Amino acid sequence: MIAIIDYDAGNLTSVSRALFHINVENVITNDIKLIESAERIIFPGVGAAGSAMKSLIRLGLDDAIRQAVESGKPVLGICLGTQIILQESRENQAKCLGIIDGSVRAFSEIFQSKGIKGLKIPHMGWNRIALKADHPVFAGLKENDEFYFVHGYYPLPDNLSQVIATTDYVIEFPSIIGMNNIVATQFHPEKSGNPGLTILKNFSSWEPC
Repeated sequence: MIAIIDYDAGNLTSVSRALFHINVENVITNDIKLIESAERIIFPGVGAAGSAMKSLIRLGLDDAIRQAVESGKPVLGICLGTQIILQESRENQAKCLGIIDGSVRAFSEIFQSKGIKGLKIPHMGWNRIALKADHPVFAGLKENDEFYFVHGYYPLPDNLSQVIATTDYVIEFPSIIGMNNIVATQFHPEKSGNPGLTILKNFSSWEPC
C-alpha cells in the first residue's frame, strides 16, 4: 500500500488515479497511523511553501514524514513536496523539513541576477531531463522523454551528488534529487504520460539498498 500524504496542498487525486491506472493500491490520507503502516509514501503538493509547512505542522505530518524517511521506507516527493524536504525556501522565507541539506531558490531571483529577461515564470509545460546518475526509479526513461512542469522555484541541495537529474530553462536546475530511500521530482510524473507512469511503476517496486 502506498500512502499519499494529504496536507491540503492539492494535486492528490491525479496521483492516486495514475497509481490505480498501473494497478498499484494506494490511499490519500493524513492519518499518521496509516502513514506509519504504509509500505511506501508519496508526498506531492502544489502551492506555497509557507502555507504547506503550516499545514504539515498543524496535522503533525512533518514528524510523520521525517520518521518515514528515517525508517528506511521508500518516499517519493513531487513538486512542492520536492522543495520542502530541503532546509528552507526563499518562498515565504519558510523553514522546511530539513531532510536534505539545501535551499529552494526562485527563478525570478536568479534570472534578475544574470540579467535574463523575457522568460515566463512559472516555468510551465513540457521539458526534458538530463539524468546525472543511474537510479532504479528512473530506469527505462529515454533521452527524448518529456515531463510536465509548473513551478517558480526549484530545489538546490548543498551536496550536488544528491542531484539525480537536471533540466534546462536557460539555467540548468535540479529536477530530480534524492538520497538513500527518498527521491523527489520537481515535475509531475502523474501528469507526464507514459514516462511518468514508468517512474511511478518503478517507485512502487523500488527496494532501497
